[in-house]
Amino acid sequence: MPNYDYKCQTCDHVFEVFQSMNDPKLEDCPVEGCEGKVKRLLGTGAGVIFKGGGFYETDYRSQSYKDGAKKESDAGKPKTDAKAESKPGSGSSTAPSKSKD
Repeated sequence: MPNYDYKCQTCDHVFEVFQSMNDPKLEDCPVEGCEGKVKRLLGTGAGVIFKGGGFYETDYRSQSYKDGAKKESDAGKPKTDAKAESKPGSGSSTAPSKSKD
């Protein structure tokens, strides 16, 4: 639900109302003793860009932000040591064979 700005045409009181798009426009000034009519003002809107395949704020992050986020996520991952995992001869469960003499 959006916020709408209204301005009284008599006393110049400006106020904001949180209302549904389906609600009727306000007509009377909420200031006590003022009988003026209010007019809905045009809003500047939010800084959202709608284009491309997605409509998410993160779709339009700068490259430097993406690089920093990648470094941060890589730093949190545990590092694996390839040398420790594949030592030759370790972990072998074969017993030496006895020769028959």
